[in-house]
Amino acid sequence: MPELSSVPPHQPWTAPRAAGPIRSTLRLPGSKSMTARALVLSALGTTPGGVVRPLRARDTTLMAAGLAAMGTGIETGSAQRWPVVPAALHGPTHVDVGLAGTIMRFLPAVAGLADGPVTFDGDPQARARPLGPLLDGLRHLGLRIDAAPTGGLPITVHGTGQVPGGAVEVDASKSSQFVSGLLLAAPRFTGGVLVRHTGAVLPSAPHIAMTVEMLRAAGAVVDDSVPRTWRVEPGELRGRDWPIEPDLSGALPFFAAALVTGGTVTLADWPAQSAQPVGQLIELIEQLGGSATVDADGLTVRGTGTVHGVTVDLRQVSEFTPVLAALAALADAPSRLTGVAHIRGHETDRLAALAAELTGLGAAVTELPDGLEIAPKPLHGAVFRTYDDHRMAHAAAVLGLAVPGVELTDVACTAKTLPEFPALWSAVAAGN
Repeated sequence: MPELSSVPPHQPWTAPRAAGPIRSTLRLPGSKSMTARALVLSALGTTPGGVVRPLRARDTTLMAAGLAAMGTGIETGSAQRWPVVPAALHGPTHVDVGLAGTIMRFLPAVAGLADGPVTFDGDPQARARPLGPLLDGLRHLGLRIDAAPTGGLPITVHGTGQVPGGAVEVDASKSSQFVSGLLLAAPRFTGGVLVRHTGAVLPSAPHIAMTVEMLRAAGAVVDDSVPRTWRVEPGELRGRDWPIEPDLSGALPFFAAALVTGGTVTLADWPAQSAQPVGQLIELIEQLGGSATVDADGLTVRGTGTVHGVTVDLRQVSEFTPVLAALAALADAPSRLTGVAHIRGHETDRLAALAAELTGLGAAVTELPDGLEIAPKPLHGAVFRTYDDHRMAHAAAVLGLAVPGVELTDVACTAKTLPEFPALWSAVAAGN
């Protein structure tokens, strides 16, 4: 049985400076996004399955624990494969979401298929994360859900063992996970589901594409031929083993290290075909002044030691924003990062947090409604608050490669997606 993961204690940390051009080949754990989806689809399958080379981190062990609390058989002891045995879902039970958007947005629909009430709550910051549009959509599909007056956590899903399903409209402009949360369990709904996105902006579309691809791989019939519309037919999901790709977002700070130091970093075991937005990453790396290639050795990024300023819309790859903002503060010209208003509702208001912390190091930052303008200036050491946000810690670590005295208030928050980050980063920075 997977264990619950408590809130990690804060761990202050001084980001190490680079000893020289970084040259490293990394083997990173699996993608958080793929691991989360594979766990849900395996739990809803008709036969046993498993997750191969999963990410073992706070978000994913809490996801496994939440499914186990509803009755799924999951073992997370091995680093190579987590077996998943589907079972009749039940309540009453409680799910600890931690600070994970995937759990609070993927599992309420699953809880509707449980026989009995399922409560959800998490870290204090989780109660501020957007959830209302998803819950309204699930209510429209036949679920009874109690929520806090804010429309978010804590919530109780009163499962009856079945969900009628049907057509629903949802404004997913604050999170693409609202769409994925409606789609993943939809094959088990009596009438399937037809989801239409009504908002002006749809962020992180590659993550919805990943959901659709994985649903089809599990045997679901999904029609996404109409823009902003997804139809999932009712039917069985096959149990299978899910091979998990290395985590592209988790690799980004290491690729940034190659750009900053004029080094070379290879992410080994990269697949020839990927469900993650590698095309967008390669384009960004090239705009920043580096190069990126995919070959038999993996995904390799090479830098020159000079980072170029960029003007980019990041709405499809918003998870990249904190590290790209750090690179912009070290660049040779101003940058403008836009299209990411929705990351104000992530683990923290990332735009406000980045503006405050980069300014504290000496950068000239203008906060926009949907992004940041960053003008490089000479930087100096300072305390960099991480806001319990792993991506903020990654940004601070990148800055510390070139700026002495960058002191993170907490590096333990990186356990959310990569518990090994502090030791791995220190080794890479030292040239080991």
